[in-house]
Amino acid sequence: MRKPLVMGNWKLNGTKDSVTALVNALVPAANDASAKADVAVCAPAVFIGMVENLAQGSKLLWGSEDCDVHTSGAYTGENSPTMLKEFGCTYAIVGHSERRDYHKESNECVAAKYKAAQENGLIPVLCVGESEQEFDAGKTMDVVKAELKAVIDLCGIESFANAVIAYEPIWAIGTGKTATPEIAQKVHSDIRAYLASFDAEVAAKVQILYGGSCNAKTAPELFSQADIDGGLVGGASLKADDFKSIIAAAVANA
Repeated sequence: MRKPLVMGNWKLNGTKDSVTALVNALVPAANDASAKADVAVCAPAVFIGMVENLAQGSKLLWGSEDCDVHTSGAYTGENSPTMLKEFGCTYAIVGHSERRDYHKESNECVAAKYKAAQENGLIPVLCVGESEQEFDAGKTMDVVKAELKAVIDLCGIESFANAVIAYEPIWAIGTGKTATPEIAQKVHSDIRAYLASFDAEVAAKVQILYGGSCNAKTAPELFSQADIDGGLVGGASLKADDFKSIIAAAVANA
């Protein structure tokens, strides 16, 4: 039985005051949910130390929105996976569509970040997903399989035993559109089937989150689907009450 995971991706948002208020509100919610669901937040790098101080000793987990392939050296502005681990991070998101788009990160680059995160004690959260044009052309799984295969080629299928996958249809991020539960379930099921073609045991255990405008209204039906193991939540994760409602939906469907 896969344990649900609800993860907030704050993106480029937050102030000292808002981070303090949000984490203080989420700690009790994460503690209450912990028997049935895990709760995590991925913060901008400058706030990770604050999150560590506020959440330490609780059941709230935290991580980074990205990580570099290098652990140290002359790489100005990057975030080393070893440094992230030192600040208590459990997770590192890699391959988010905004990184792939704005920073032109290739499948191979994302796979290298996934490997670096995992080799340095972080659980990579691998984002995969298609554009609206690719969705309309029926190429969803062609895109997703290529993104998964780059990781399998570099790290092996067994690496997914200690990783999370987040399916994020790009056309549903920040647009107000959300894939129907049926569409999302079909893609999640197809992802699991593709992984099972390499290793059925790993495929059965890996958490696959839905990451396309998941919110308090859509979460209950999404999380009721057999292959949707929680959510990678964007804007709604910045509002404590909304995020707590999403956590409650995960607990209810555990």
